[in-house]
Amino acid sequence: MERVKRKAFQGVMNIIRFNWHFYVLSVALLITGLFFRHLVPVQVLLWLLTASVVLSLSVSWYVYDASRLYQLHWLDGLNMRTNGRIVNINAGFDETSHLLAQKYPAAQLRVFDFYDPLKHTEVSIERARKVYPPYPGTEIVSTSAIPLDTASTDVIFLLMAAHEIRDFRERSIFFGQLCDSLHENGRLIVLEHLRDPLNFIAYNIGCFHFFSGKSWRRVFALSRLTVEEERRITPFLSAFILCKNGTTS
Repeated sequence: MERVKRKAFQGVMNIIRFNWHFYVLSVALLITGLFFRHLVPVQVLLWLLTASVVLSLSVSWYVYDASRLYQLHWLDGLNMRTNGRIVNINAGFDETSHLLAQKYPAAQLRVFDFYDPLKHTEVSIERARKVYPPYPGTEIVSTSAIPLDTASTDVIFLLMAAHEIRDFRERSIFFGQLCDSLHENGRLIVLEHLRDPLNFIAYNIGCFHFFSGKSWRRVFALSRLTVEEERRITPFLSAFILCKNGTTS
C-alpha cells in the first residue's frame, strides 16, 4: 500500500477551506469596524475579534498539524487486538482510514460513514465531502442500524466524529449498538474535543459544538461501556478507551 503523507498546514487550511463563511464574516466585520475605529468600544471589539480568530487558527494548527496527531503514535501501547476486525466510523469526512490501514496492515478494516444531511447539518462537512473522496469500500450506514454482528469486532474507532450526532438519545442508541458488536475483550476508541475551559478559550462559542466530558461519560454508562483509560492527546483533545462493562483489565 502506498503511504499517504499529510501536507504541511493541511489541518488548519482545511478548517479555513471548509469554514470560509466564518472568516469572510470576520473580515467584513473588521472592515466595517475600521470606519468607526475612533470609537473606543469598536476598537475593543476589533481587537477581541482579531485575537479570537488568530488564537483559534493557532490552536488548530498546533492540534492538527504540529502535534503529529495523525501519526497515530498515541494509539501505541493500548490494550487491544490490532490484527483482527477493525471498524473506523466517520461523519462524512474521513482523514484516518488510510492511516489506520497503514498502521494495522494485518487487520480486516471496514469503514462506515453515518453522515445524514437531514440530521447532520454542518455546512463544513458538505464542503469537505466535495473535496475528499471516501475511503475505498466505505459503507453508508445509519446511526440506528449499524451493520455489525454481536461480538464480531475487535476495535472500533470514532475519531472526532461522534459529536456530529447532536441528539442525546440518538447517541445513546448508537453507542449501545457499538457495545453489542464488540468482542468480550474489544475496545472502542473515541477521540473528541471537550466542552471545557481550554477549548472555550481556544474556540470561543465554537466550543459549544463539543460535548463535555460529563456528557460523554453519561452516554458511555447508558451504553454499558466502561472508560478503561482517558488520554489527553493534546491539551485540547481527549481520547476515551472504552470496553464492555466488566471486562476492564
